[in-house]
Amino acid sequence: MMFLWKQIVLLSITGCLAAYAEDVSFQGPRWRTEPTDLVLPVNPPDQRATVWCEAEGSPPPQYRWLLNGTLIDLRNDYRRHMSGGSLIISSLDRDQDTGTYQCLASNTRGSVLSHKAGLQFAYLDNFKIQTARNAVNVREGQGVVLLCGPPMHSGELTFAWIFNEYPYFVQQDRRRFVSQETGSLYIAKVEPSDVGNYTCVVNNTITREKILSSPTPLVLRNDGVMGEYEPKIEVHFSDSVPAAKGSVVKLECFALGNPVPEISWSRTSGVPFPGKVKMRNSNAVLEIPNFQQEDTGTYECVAENSRGRNTARGRLSFHAKPHWLQTMRDAALSIEENLFWECKANGKPKPSYSWLKNGENLQSEGRTQIENGALSIAALNLSDVGMYQCVAENKHGVIYSSAELMVLASPPSFSNSALRALHKARSGSEVTLECKPRASPPAISLWKKGNDILQKSDRISLFPNGTLKIANVTKRDAASYTCVAKNQFGTASTTGRLLITEPTRITLRPTNMEIIVGESIVLPCQIARDPALDVSFSWAFNGQLIDFQRDGDHFERVGGTISGDLMIRNIQLSHGGKYVCVIDTDVESLSTSAILVVKGPPGPPVKVAVEEITDSTAQLSWSPGRDNGSPITGYIIQARTPFTVGWQAVDTVPEVVKGNMLTATVVGLNAWVEYEFRAVARNSVGMGEPSPPSAKTRTEDAVPDTAPTDVGGGGGTKSELVITWEPVPEELQNGEGFGYIVAFRPVGDVTWTRAAISTLGVARYVFRNDTIPPFAPFDVKVGAYNNRGQGPYSSITTVYSAEEVPSAAPKRVRSQRVSAAQIEVIWEDLPTTPERVLGYEVMYWEDDTKPDTVGKVRISGNYTLVNVTGLKANTLYYLAVAAFNTAGTGPQSAPINTTTKKQPPGQPPLNVEWTLMGSQLTLHWDPVVAAETESQVTGYLVLLKRHHHNDVNVVVTNKTSMELSLSASDNYLVQIKALSEGGEGAGSEPLHIHKLSMGAQGSGVARLCPPHLSTVLILLTLFFIAALQLGPSHY
Repeated sequence: MMFLWKQIVLLSITGCLAAYAEDVSFQGPRWRTEPTDLVLPVNPPDQRATVWCEAEGSPPPQYRWLLNGTLIDLRNDYRRHMSGGSLIISSLDRDQDTGTYQCLASNTRGSVLSHKAGLQFAYLDNFKIQTARNAVNVREGQGVVLLCGPPMHSGELTFAWIFNEYPYFVQQDRRRFVSQETGSLYIAKVEPSDVGNYTCVVNNTITREKILSSPTPLVLRNDGVMGEYEPKIEVHFSDSVPAAKGSVVKLECFALGNPVPEISWSRTSGVPFPGKVKMRNSNAVLEIPNFQQEDTGTYECVAENSRGRNTARGRLSFHAKPHWLQTMRDAALSIEENLFWECKANGKPKPSYSWLKNGENLQSEGRTQIENGALSIAALNLSDVGMYQCVAENKHGVIYSSAELMVLASPPSFSNSALRALHKARSGSEVTLECKPRASPPAISLWKKGNDILQKSDRISLFPNGTLKIANVTKRDAASYTCVAKNQFGTASTTGRLLITEPTRITLRPTNMEIIVGESIVLPCQIARDPALDVSFSWAFNGQLIDFQRDGDHFERVGGTISGDLMIRNIQLSHGGKYVCVIDTDVESLSTSAILVVKGPPGPPVKVAVEEITDSTAQLSWSPGRDNGSPITGYIIQARTPFTVGWQAVDTVPEVVKGNMLTATVVGLNAWVEYEFRAVARNSVGMGEPSPPSAKTRTEDAVPDTAPTDVGGGGGTKSELVITWEPVPEELQNGEGFGYIVAFRPVGDVTWTRAAISTLGVARYVFRNDTIPPFAPFDVKVGAYNNRGQGPYSSITTVYSAEEVPSAAPKRVRSQRVSAAQIEVIWEDLPTTPERVLGYEVMYWEDDTKPDTVGKVRISGNYTLVNVTGLKANTLYYLAVAAFNTAGTGPQSAPINTTTKKQPPGQPPLNVEWTLMGSQLTLHWDPVVAAETESQVTGYLVLLKRHHHNDVNVVVTNKTSMELSLSASDNYLVQIKALSEGGEGAGSEPLHIHKLSMGAQGSGVARLCPPHLSTVLILLTLFFIAALQLGPSHY
């Protein structure tokens, strides 16, 4: 039983703690920045130092500082003050300020102690003896050590040596070495060049101070040269070298000797050095970066020359400061509960543990027990609230882990876990009502239905954690239910109403369907539900919810509150699969599904390969593609060559390749042609996409099986037989080494003369022989051959040898001027000649001395008249006629000359006027007067053309007027031209006579003023007439 005074105290703070327990928040101090070690020069430039410290918490923490475990009284310390949580030290004093600092941060939740941070001062005193050091006398070949003897200091030092005077420093090599451990200079074997003064230079890396020793003279003795001797190791590491984890370890080893010793390193275990190990200063320094446990062991330095060897050994041991493996976490526990925290750390040596509460050491006594890294507190009370720290420590370091302990004491509260005001459940289902108040300590609960306390029964289960379950609910279970929770600090309750609804039923379900690509369907999903229920529909496709916004191009939900139908538009192959309609109500979730099979043309076959190939066949194999919902019924094989336009279907064996076949033989291929093949599958829906093409494969070669076509020829020059043919296409040549065999013989002979043509692209052969008579008939045939043999010949064709040109010239050549641009030439037909005459050629030229002005008109057949056109007006032309045949043109006739007529008038008929009365059109125009260089006018041409008709009526007159009868139902176009010996002159501007113009008159282009000006004059005239009618007052 709790003592009465405890109950009174607890009840007095219950109101505060109840609110506190509602929303547990750990707000004790947490470190943001902890102090770190500082090493400062004794006399820093600003004479101040800052030890950083910052924590967070609510309320904001207050800070105190400890120096060497003792609180610093800042109230009476003029040199020290705080800025935030950081400690600022002014007028630094090495004696007073050196030590270990810790920051203590506190707020109402507790206190935490920071890591320890050391403040040290670096300095470097001067050498005590500034007079010259004693000379060191050595023999040539002897080893020597020049001691530095650094003065008192704090902070890391580096060493160097000056030879004679600055800035000539001693350069380290196999013979000379400066130890960074002792500062001394080691010369393995002295040479005459080493004689001089040596000064040790000491540098403090913290203060940047540098001091120089007095010079040490090195003098060479004159009593002889030192003989050879074995190595003597003067610089070596300790027998035991501790090394921290992650540090850089440097081991020095240097020996004196004559000859100069070689330095080498090894591990006595025989394990080779990892790649990170470096040798420096001619192997005098072994450097191991990032030292780890596996780097421990015994290391051996060997110095060796021709006189012997010497060794030094030392063991590297591993140590590491503690690091956490497990830390504790903030805890909020109810009053009277038990606390158990455990922290674990690793380190070498193994760390020890201690515990702090609010910065003070925590001892194991009474309810509090400490065992190594474990802390347990039994029966928590409010006095246990605070900040706790686990401390792990070994001789190489200390680490801290912090956590806050909150002890909760509060009455029950349903502020965050009240029952729903209305809880709906389906009739026949199981109902679970949870009673989970927040209370410290946990509350005891009971349930009421209405005002009656619920008792456990076959259908009603009451669980220790306050949960109520009612199995197989019915309408009689509908009521208000109340959970009452109680602990020593108070009582609380929460009430909700249970409503029992009728089960939801699916009235129309989707069914499994098969559909063709590109169609649209609606999958139904309709229900009957209790009116008290809210309902929502969703659809899943192959296990993924459909996003109707993202996939709105294909999916849309249609229907009202009791329908969740799914419309799928323009169905694609990817839409095939399982569709699930999910119906969610307040009390249950139902689903119904259907499989949608989308049929489409087959996918492309794959792996089309040529298994075997001959000169005319190829055996193919392939693997089927997707059938896309409809079995593959057959395949079509296509081929492509460099000579085809795109892909072409090819013949196969079997002729029809069925859907269950994966091989076929392509036939009818051309020999020695590079082919690609592909397969196209089909099913009941249609043809699919073609497969990727097979690898290019060439058919075997064969004897040509195609003869040249269009064999002919003829022509050429005397004693020639010209034979031509249409070349065999490359794809029909059947192999390499292709050529033609031309065979010919005079008609009536038996023996053939043959010639081979091996030049590619040649389709003409000329046989020359003086014995060939002109225009003699020959039987000709042309065959093909290649490296495999000779192919068939073409059919025999008759070809005539070359004929001779006509030997005679036409006679009685005469000419007649027709116009300014035309001359008519007439001659007599040649009498019978030995040579053929295929026609005549008329040559004409302007100047008998300039043959480049020659023009030609050729006419085939037995004609003896030709019109030469396109000539210049009023120009003298020379003309001659010659006969021609396939051999060329014969001799010309004697030239004659004729001058063309003057050019026709260039001026068109002007001032053309017309009058149309009924169907009678009367035309008048001014006469055309020819210029001196033009032909005289002999009359006029009147051209009459009906619209939309091609025929033109031409009427000739020698007058300047004419009457014409027109049809009243047509529109006409009329033009007038002058006639002369030189031909037709320029035409007048065409007149457009419209069928609606009956009873009108007009004029042509030669008016007194332009049309737009006439229009203006007419408008002005009408204006003045109107003005006169209105009177002067309207001017």
